Amino acid sequence: MEEPKAAKIDTELKAEELALRQRSISIAEFFEKNRHLLGFDNKRKALLTAVKEAVDNSLDACEEARVLPEITISLTELAEDRYQLVVEDNGPGIVKTQIPQVFARLLYGSKFHKLSQSRGQQGLGISAAILYAQLTTGKPARIVSRISPKKPAHHYELRIDVQKNSPEILKEEEVSWNKEHGTKIEIELEATYLKGFQSVDEYLKQTAIINPHATIIYTTPKAENIIYSRATEKLPPLPKEIKPHPYGVEIGLLMRMLASTSSRTLQSFLMSEFSRVGAETAKEICTNAAILPTQKPSSIGREEAEKLIAGIKATRIISPPTDCISPIGEELIEKGLKKEIAAEFYCSTTRPPSVYRGNPFAIECGIAYGGELPQDQSVTVLRFANKVPLLYQQGACGITEAITETNWKPYGLQQSGNSVPSGPAVVMVHMASVWVPFTSEAKEALAHYPEIMKEIKLALQECGRKLSIYVNRKHHAQRQLERANLFEAYIPEIADSLSSLTGAAKTALLEKLKSTLKKEEIQAQLEVKIPEVEEEMRLPSRHDSEEEEEKPISVTKKRKSEEQRKLK
Repeated sequence: MEEPKAAKIDTELKAEELALRQRSISIAEFFEKNRHLLGFDNKRKALLTAVKEAVDNSLDACEEARVLPEITISLTELAEDRYQLVVEDNGPGIVKTQIPQVFARLLYGSKFHKLSQSRGQQGLGISAAILYAQLTTGKPARIVSRISPKKPAHHYELRIDVQKNSPEILKEEEVSWNKEHGTKIEIELEATYLKGFQSVDEYLKQTAIINPHATIIYTTPKAENIIYSRATEKLPPLPKEIKPHPYGVEIGLLMRMLASTSSRTLQSFLMSEFSRVGAETAKEICTNAAILPTQKPSSIGREEAEKLIAGIKATRIISPPTDCISPIGEELIEKGLKKEIAAEFYCSTTRPPSVYRGNPFAIECGIAYGGELPQDQSVTVLRFANKVPLLYQQGACGITEAITETNWKPYGLQQSGNSVPSGPAVVMVHMASVWVPFTSEAKEALAHYPEIMKEIKLALQECGRKLSIYVNRKHHAQRQLERANLFEAYIPEIADSLSSLTGAAKTALLEKLKSTLKKEEIQAQLEVKIPEVEEEMRLPSRHDSEEEEEKPISVTKKRKSEEQRKLK
């Protein structure tokens, strides 16, 4: 039987028909269909992401305006899986004309092209939360903002025109508001509220730890009021904006910079568009690239741009300035941990700034140990990037990998293979950078850059050494207490025997024998003063060579020899 022949297709007509279907895609339209990329995977995570984006914006705004942040968060359950979220701050407010753009347009902001540390960078966060709320409930976002006591407060009801990625203003009016300046946002969204590690409650607690200068007032859906008071009245230093460093530029970006610069010569272009490039360095780059310093930037093509990249790599250039980042500092890390975690020992370290791909960054680490922390569980890992908690994708994060690859046994914690250690401890790691390398748009985990991993491990080892000093001191004091308690049990019998042999009063003998125990001195040994112990143990400082820092210091042998000497 003969097979039917395929119908002849007019390819020209088909191509024209397919061409008619082609159209541009709005970024809002894209994220409406791919909301999981922004952290709105499920209802529980959507609630956390919406709170996170609003709080991050408030903290950034307050710090830029040099105002101590006071942020109020309120969650109200309206129906099953439907919540009202209200976030209010005391920041500088937003100019009237900018309110619709900031809240109802994706990829709109002031920080994407700015090389300085900040929580938000892409201009996606709060507008993405409004897009999700609009998609799941159909309700508009309500915003109130005021910039000064002399100016009125402006109230908006906004929607996002998804096809155009532009704001749709439903209502606009002046209102009375009791705040002199600040911003308030209110949205209704489909969500689920659950307690636990990956919850709104945990996020706000960790935010309070990493931002000790902020006061956070939180009303839960159960109408419980939780206040996280600030631990310091001092604002963190404001990061300064820097120009890109030559080591971080790629050929595509370089060609775009060359085409748009107003500089007349290649030498002046290098000096004006990049940080740490002076006249001599610019000449050296041109020499290594075999390009004349007087050549016009606009005349440089792709091949010469490749030579210029090679010339940059062949030139030794000073690392970029580090005043563009604002680490928390050792003292405030400990204050933040003490404020929210009930432990008996706290230590912290802030590493000197380093560089990856031309981007400055600093790693900070803190450990809380003992107290009310559970003894028989894995340590709690707190991950932060630019003072923002990272609650999801812990297993895929560079911080977690650095923790598991560190040998914690010399530092007093149990560990089985390459796994998170166990013991009564909380380990926190914070990365401050002008551009944090997240693994996705949802900003939930750090990428595994070798330079970053190395710095995290060094910070963990530095804190680990401080922890090992405390743990060994504590174990030593406990052993002394056990011996003292054992001797104390026999004191009455010894006093009886001595009294009968010498005729001395038993009461006086009891007092003298008890005074030899020195229990108060043994207890005082548990109050470890890290600077004194570091000097005594000659620990390498953070400015010592990396080879020295990477070797954990065991204090067991020294402690044993000291005990033997005392016993003799």
